[in-house]
Order: sequence, then structure tokens, then C-alpha cells
Amino acid sequence: MRKLILLLFFFTLHSSYAQEYFPTDSGVKTTKNTAFAFTNATIYVTPTEVLKNATLLIKDGKVDAVGKNVKIPEGTITTDLDGKTIYPSFIDAYSSFGISKPKRATSRTRGTQYDASREGYYWNDHIRPDTNPISAFKFDGKKAKDLINAGFGVVNTHMQDGIIRGNGLLIALNPNASDAYRILDTKSGQYFSFSKSVQSRQAYPSSRMGAMALLRQTYLDADWYAKGNMKNKDMALEALNANKNLTQIFETGNHLDALRADKVGDEIGVQFTIVGSGDEYERVSDIKATNANFIIPINFSNAYDVSNPLLAQQISLRDMRKWNQEPSNLSVLSKNEVNFALTTHELKSVKSFHKNLQKAIKYGFDETKALAALTTVPASILGNSSIGNLKSGSHANFIITSGNVFDAKTTIYENWVQGAKNIVSDMTIKDITGDYMLSVNNKNYQLSVTGSGAKQKGAIKQGDKKIKSKFSFKDDWIAITLNEDSGYTRMIGKVINSSNVMQGTAFDTEGNETTWSASKKVANSKKSSKNKKGADNNALTVMPVSYPNIGFGNYVQPEQQTILIKNVTVWTSEDAGILENTDVLLKDGKIAQIGKGLKARRALEIDGTGKHLTAGIVDEHSHIAASSINEGAQNSSAEVTIEDVVDPTDINIYRNISGGTTTAQILHGSANPIGGRSAIIKLKWGENAESMIYDDTPKFIKFALGENVKQSRSSNGTRFPQTRMGVEQMITDYFTRAKEYDALKKSGQPYRKDLEMETLAEILNKERFISCHSYVQSEINMLMKVADKFDFNINTFTHILEGYKVADKMAEHGVGGSTFSDWWAYKYEVNDAIPYNAAIMHNAGVTVAINSDDREMSRRLNQEAAKTVKYGGMSELDAWKTVTINPAKLLHIDDKVGSIKEGKDADVVLWNNHPMSIYAKVEKTIIDGKVFFDRVEDAKKRLAIKEEKSKLINMMLNEKMNGGKTKVPMKRGDINFHCDTLEELKN
Repeated sequence: MRKLILLLFFFTLHSSYAQEYFPTDSGVKTTKNTAFAFTNATIYVTPTEVLKNATLLIKDGKVDAVGKNVKIPEGTITTDLDGKTIYPSFIDAYSSFGISKPKRATSRTRGTQYDASREGYYWNDHIRPDTNPISAFKFDGKKAKDLINAGFGVVNTHMQDGIIRGNGLLIALNPNASDAYRILDTKSGQYFSFSKSVQSRQAYPSSRMGAMALLRQTYLDADWYAKGNMKNKDMALEALNANKNLTQIFETGNHLDALRADKVGDEIGVQFTIVGSGDEYERVSDIKATNANFIIPINFSNAYDVSNPLLAQQISLRDMRKWNQEPSNLSVLSKNEVNFALTTHELKSVKSFHKNLQKAIKYGFDETKALAALTTVPASILGNSSIGNLKSGSHANFIITSGNVFDAKTTIYENWVQGAKNIVSDMTIKDITGDYMLSVNNKNYQLSVTGSGAKQKGAIKQGDKKIKSKFSFKDDWIAITLNEDSGYTRMIGKVINSSNVMQGTAFDTEGNETTWSASKKVANSKKSSKNKKGADNNALTVMPVSYPNIGFGNYVQPEQQTILIKNVTVWTSEDAGILENTDVLLKDGKIAQIGKGLKARRALEIDGTGKHLTAGIVDEHSHIAASSINEGAQNSSAEVTIEDVVDPTDINIYRNISGGTTTAQILHGSANPIGGRSAIIKLKWGENAESMIYDDTPKFIKFALGENVKQSRSSNGTRFPQTRMGVEQMITDYFTRAKEYDALKKSGQPYRKDLEMETLAEILNKERFISCHSYVQSEINMLMKVADKFDFNINTFTHILEGYKVADKMAEHGVGGSTFSDWWAYKYEVNDAIPYNAAIMHNAGVTVAINSDDREMSRRLNQEAAKTVKYGGMSELDAWKTVTINPAKLLHIDDKVGSIKEGKDADVVLWNNHPMSIYAKVEKTIIDGKVFFDRVEDAKKRLAIKEEKSKLINMMLNEKMNGGKTKVPMKRGDINFHCDTLEELKN
């Protein structure tokens, strides 16, 4: 009878996948019975709708009915699931299942590829919305089995290649069906990332900001194309427009990229669903503010092996915290009402999914929310209401378990997909796992049974001694063999009394027969988990998150205060000069009053006796606090902006404010003649990128001349220009095109919006300023002539190490000079540099600033300014202006910062000594009336870092001692960006 039922089941299983309109070549076409009923189960219809002692009726691969009073039709195959639980099968909303990543393109010619390789498609190979993975899809039975065993019934897959990746497929993990049946949706979404396609070697974009600019331009072009304005046919843009109403899913690599993806989406009018990275807890308020749905991986880090103290010292606090804090991410997101689904994406093995999820639940993630994140939420994200639930009409995708699916001891018995049964663990085999007291031949042993189903196995000890033994459990019969020094004992028996007791017959070496029994030990629920000292061994210690979440971060963000600094020496950087024994009142983020005998109620009073107060240092040329610096894959990258890649987690922000720097222009690098747009930021340590950028910031762009842009030191330099005269021609050509573009735009006629031309047109219209990397006098003269030709001025020559040769011409042109104090001879075109450069330009009437172009130098610009006194005899006042009001003037923010003047921003620095002394130390750095650096607090932070690392090291040692996986510490690289650094920081 049992064999007959199985034959009927398999017949209905296979025949049900033949489409109803297919002809029958032989035999009689009949209607098949595919109805199954599961009774007396606890059924999760949805995560919040739970039925006890209910029935699930499925028919033809769909849920026919669910409830307590379901009428079961005659002939239905019925299974009693008393004591068992039914859940909807899980959905993996982000996968590459069944789609192999394409092979990496190889070089056919020497040099870099700059042009696209596809004809009839968009100009950039990494934009591939036309990708349709249906032709590449091949059902992977092995991976499907792993996913099915983990409880998954549906995966959302796509070709994970390119910046715009095309559409995806929604696949039911039904190993016995054809693709025609298990492919639920051939356009399950459109997919994005910041990563280039491996199918092309096209160089652009080479940076994160380049990828963001490319996305903006692509959408502008798609709109232009949709309106019928392009003469050519573009299959990529057609596909992008055709897919615009699909769910738009964007893969990111960290929480900063998640915010960047959302920023681009807001600009182009697309609300992305964001594939996160697991570090969203670091800026959860910003993550929540995106209003985006998220898909979150749970690929937790292993602890570091810190048994070697020397290696342990190399691990940053940030990396240690990551291991400790990651498991709390899901709980933090949930409590902050961020809507998210879960994914197996980035897991090396699907088998670790449940272990990691159980860990997240242990760290506070609600089980109901966990079930929703695996069922109803991904279904909603993908716009498919027929999966992720067990409502009538939905696909019959469900799992049968022994209990709570999130309990480590629970067994998944079966996973039904589209009404087809997949056995994970034989449900007919009793669960006998547990610890037993085994008695045989007047001896007592400890028997421990682990595993599930047919894979249950036993281990036997006597006290602390492990006994060599064999154990098997099949068809309800238990067989045990003990091999001891005195001989062997063979036992055979069965389980009785609801799996709590085993008993049977035993035979020893000589054939003597006796009885044996094993009784399950009942766990003592009152057993304390505390050690002798009263500490809870099971307590979870999650280190608090700081802003940013690294050493020296702020646990509490600085607040604006009313601050009165008394009896201090004030370096105004104004005509007033240096004021002795003066008071300065900071209120509402501004410099409110300067004078003697000032009073203010409820103000924080600081005694400035013997101390010096200056305006915050302004660094006109910096490359800190950015995730990428160069977009050098084209000779012009005017479309990109550093504002896209400001990195508020860079420790150099803190190091800079400890040296008195409060404002910096973060410049694009010098990889190309026309670089990218700048970001002018206040170094507000702990705040996010958006709040660091100046409100109504002046518009700047980086140009560059000389060896870098003509690729003198590049081993693979193939990009135009290759000579200094080529640089002039290239810049002239771009401005000629920009002039024509601007004229067309102003004419009122239709025009294709070009972000690159928009930026250059702003220069022509005197709305954007140029800061130009320069060394050699001939090129300095050249660019001023080009500017005169197009009727605009160069704002700043930076580096300008031969400025002393052309200082008179610079003053006539109206261009400022931002230079080094004493750098020279570090490459050929710097051979003529002299330390008197700044003083000579100053004496010629040029506005001169001393800049850093270096993360270390930017911490001691006070000392760099002092060198102008030694070299050239500048006065102390004029020397100090080179790092305060002068760079502020060059950046057109001197109405806000750069000097101590009533009404300006409260950006000031309190020094314990003469500010240009090598002995001077910053005591407080105040920005917008908030104290962002305090030397007393800094000492406390240093001590706290040591204590926290010590705690984390002990936790990791315990993790290793308790059998947890560990990894060897790896020393992290640290790129020091400056104008001669052409490497790109990879996120």
C-alpha cells in the first residue's frame, strides 16, 4: 500500500508540470489528483497570522485553503502533523543562482581601453540594462538542494556584472520541474552597483564618484532618448527605459555607499531598494532617512586570533568592533523601523545562514520580524503577493518543522515548492536527540545523541573517559556496540515512552544475555548560568557605537554652546592684528562679541590667560576625508564631484582638528588636465558627510598641468594628451565646446544636458572657480592666456612652485597662489622650487596660502606658516594669514571663516602657546560653536581605547577557547593621498 501511494505521488508530481495546452501523442489524457492536506499543525499563514491545530490544503501547486475547519475533498492525500509546524518557504531576494559570472575580458592590444567595445549600445560598456539573464540561466541542482535544506523556496537572481546590470529572474527552487514552470517572473527587477563589468576593459569610470556621475548622465541620456531626440538607435537606453517601472535594486559595499546610492536615486527620481553590507548600525539614523527598503546579508566576521600579542596590536579598534557589533545589526535596523529582507548573498556556505540568524536573534532580533524578513518583506519588495505566505491562491511553498524554525534544535523535515515535496530530514524517524543515562551490565554510562533524522548519531562516555562505540538508529531500532578493554557489549532495542526511554537486550563477548536501558536527562531549568563570582556567562556584551565608529569617535555628538573665552591673546587675522588680554564670546554658532570685560549668562567660561586664540586653520588643498580622489580614466572628468565621496569616518579628520585645522578644500587629484569638482568641508568630527559640506558652498574644480597629466611617469600612458602642448590644445578644445554648448542652452532650443559641459560652462559664466595644479612657469603663463582668451580668471594656482618667476603676471591676472613652504626636488619639474616662493609672491601682491596636500602636514600647518617668517622675512601676522584668512579668500568663504571677527562662524582654536611655535599644542578646536577637539577629553579617549581593545581581545580569546572560528590579523594598508598619488582607494 505504501509503495502504491509513493508511485501515485511521483506520477502526479511529474505529470503536473506538463502544460495543459501540450498535445498528447499517446495514451489517454486524464486529469490528475494533486491535492494534499496537512492536518493538526501550527501554521504560520503570515508571520503575524498563526493558526493552532489547523489544516493546510494544497492543490495543483497552490494553496487551496488554510484554517481550522477546512473541508478535505475525497481522495486527498492527508498527513497528520500533530506537534509540528508549517512556515512559508523563505525567499532570497538577492542572488546569482543559476547564472555564472561572465569571463573577464582580456587585452587584445597594449594599453588602456578608453572606448566602448559594443556597437549599437551606450557609449560605456559598464552600462548594461539590456542584459537578460534568461539565456544564461541554468538550474543548479546542487545549490538548489542546499537552499531547500535551509528552508528557501524562491530565489531572485540576476547577472551580477556591471554598473547597470539588466533585469532578473524569480525562480522557484523546484528541482523536478522545467524552467517553464519554475521561472515565476522573467523581469523581477532592474539591478545596479558601483562595480564595473568584467566583460569590458573600458577604463571609465575608475572611481566611485565616476560611477555616480555616469549613472546621472545615463539617466539624462535615457530621458533625452525617450523623447526621440537622438538620431541613433541605442539598445541599452531602450532597455533602461523599458525597465524603469520594475523594482530597482542597488548593491552596495558599505553604509556610505548605501547613502551614496540613495543620493543618486533621489537626483534621478528613482527609489532604490538597497542591498546593504551589514554595517548599517554605524549610521542607522541616516540609513532610516533614506526611506529605502533594504536587503541585508548576514555574513558575520570571525573573531581574530589574538593569541599573539604582537599581531593583536596591529588590529584596529574598528575591525575589532566590527566582529563584536555586526550581529546586532538586524536588531538595530528593526528597532529603528527600517524595512528589510534577508539574503544569503556573500555567504561562503548557505549552511551558515541559520547559525548566523540564530546569533542575530540572540543579539535581540525579533523572531516575528525575522520570519517577515524571509517571507512577506522580500515578496513585497519584489511585488509578488503569491509567495512568502500561505494564503489561498499563493504558491504551495512551505516548510514543515519540528518546532520553532529559529531554534538550533529544530529540524526542517520537508520543504514543499510549488506543491512538490523535498525531503530534508525523514519525518517518520523519531527525534531521539538528547543526553541519556545508559545502564548495562551493572555499569552506568553517558549517552549523547545529536544530529537529525537518519543522521542521528551517538557518543558514549563513562565519566570523563570516552568509550569507543558504534551507534545506529534505523526504522525505530537502536543498535549500540561498546568496545572496552574487558570486551564488547552489543545492544539492540527500541524507543518507548515518547522518546524519553530506550530499552532492549544486550549480549557480551561470551554471549551472555541481559537487558539495558537509557533514560533521557531532563534539563534543570533552574540551573544558574552564573559563575562563582555571580557573573552571567551567557550575557552578551555589545560595544556601544561611536560616531564615527572607530577609535576617538564621539559617543555623544558635540552640541552648540555659548562659550566665553577670557583674557586670551587673540590673533584676529584682520586689520586689528593681535589683541592682548581680550575676551571672545561665541554664541549661536557665531562670534558674537570681541572685547574686554565681557559677560554672558550661562556661558561656558574658559580662562585664556597665557593662551592664544586664532581662527581655525583653512587648508586650501587637501585630500583627506574622501573615499576616492582621482577619476583619471578620461582626460576630462568635470562631471564628477568629491562631494559624492566625502568620508566622515577618516581618522585624519580628527588628527587635523587636533592640529587646529577646521576647514579644508578636498580636491580631485591630478590625473587629468580637467579634473573633478571640489568639496569644501568643515571638519566636524562625528557628523555625517552632508553636514560637513558648506551650505551654499562656492563652486570649485581642479585643473592640472605638467608631468602627471601628460603621464610622464606612467608605464601605460596612452591617453591624450602626452605632451605639454597637447594639454593646452585639449583645454582649449573643451572650452570651445563648452562655449557652443552654453550658447545652445541659452538660445532656448532643445539640448542634450551634458554634466561635463554644464560644469565647464559655469567656469565661462564665472560661476565656478579653477584651482590648478601647476609647477612650471611656461604652463602657468599658458593657462592664464587660455583663460584670457575665454574671458575668465584662474582663481588659484596650487603648488605654484615657480610662482616667484611669474608673480607679477599672477598679480595682474588676479590669481592667488597656494603653495608649499619648503617642498622641492621630489620630481623633475620641481627642481627650480625655492623656500622663498611664498614671500616673493606675497610681496608682489598675490594672495598667498600655505597648503598641505598631505594628511600629515595638514596637522601642523601652523608650523608650515612659520617657515615663511624664516624664508623671506614675512611678518608673523602675514605669515599667520597664509593659513587662515588668505586661503579663506581663495575659497571665497572669507565672509564666514578665516579670521576672528564679529558675525563670522565660531570656528576658533585655543592654543597653549604662540600658535607658530613648535611647542604649541591645541587645547580646544571649536567649529560652529561646538567643541570638536578637547585635549583633556583626548587623553580620556586614548585610555578608553586601550580598555576597550583589552575587553575585545579577551572576548576573542574566549571565542577561540570555546571552539569558535578565528582568523589571522592582516595589516591594513593606508593610502596617503596627495597630488602625486594616482592610486584609487577601493571601497
